[in-house]
Amino acid sequence: MTQLDGVTKPKTKRAKRFLESRAPKLSEDGKTAMIMKGGNANQTVTQALKDIYSLKKPNAVLYKKKNITRPFEDSTSLEFFSKKTDCSLFLFGSHNKKRPNNLIFGRLFDFHVLDMIELGIEKYVSLSDIKASKCPEGTKPMLVFAGEAFDMENEHKRLKSLLIDFFRGPTVSAVRLAGLEHVLHFTALDGKIFMRSYRCLLKKSGCRTPRIEMEEIGPSFDFVLRRTHLASDDLYKLSHRQPKALKPKKKKNISHDVFGTKFGRVHMQKQDLAKLQTRKMKGLRKRKGVVVAEEKDGQEPKVAKVES
Repeated sequence: MTQLDGVTKPKTKRAKRFLESRAPKLSEDGKTAMIMKGGNANQTVTQALKDIYSLKKPNAVLYKKKNITRPFEDSTSLEFFSKKTDCSLFLFGSHNKKRPNNLIFGRLFDFHVLDMIELGIEKYVSLSDIKASKCPEGTKPMLVFAGEAFDMENEHKRLKSLLIDFFRGPTVSAVRLAGLEHVLHFTALDGKIFMRSYRCLLKKSGCRTPRIEMEEIGPSFDFVLRRTHLASDDLYKLSHRQPKALKPKKKKNISHDVFGTKFGRVHMQKQDLAKLQTRKMKGLRKRKGVVVAEEKDGQEPKVAKVES
């Protein structure tokens, strides 16, 4: 491929297909995460990265070699790997005396770091330590966030948005009931974030709706919030912009309530009630041999004639 005036021109058909796959689209592909460890990662961090990679598969790339970098000081290497593998999410694990068992969740916008949040592992239970049947690979999880901090504090709001981006999986149009079997639960309490992974079991309940039981399958994390690198409000707003072609066109005189019920307003001309066609009822017809009119001005009522 040659580069002229800042535009990369392919020389082969394979290079052309590669550039077309990387070109901007109206509906982008699912977000892929790159998972890597630093130069001094211990066994706990390495195993934690593998467990999170198993939750994220197949939309993840796991780097097995150590990468000597410090994302909060220099993020050029992360941006380079992001552009090379076309990943917009990353997870970096490291360990040192000052910050032991460290995980950095982050995301990129236009191949530049947008947000980074550092979490420290205080307690960890791996997938292999919990003896239970696991969910199939690629299962789209249900995300549950509990705690007032996720709605009140700015750092926890960004953390919630980052975790949703990281674990949400591909966008689908419909999900069958049996496919809702994996739950990721995040709880913010007393300055800590607790992450738990459950499997939904559909049991017989004697009626049409099944009874649901939760079984913990791991991994299990107790995180503590450390350093953060948050994007400015303008850059964060810019990253949420959508093309005009994807924005739904507003239809006149149509509205929806909080429950999704559709309401429409119909404009009609003023109706003339004098020309209104009423329904003719059989009960109002005259009957033979029955009084058809009451007394009027002292006269006797008339009787319907009966033919012989």
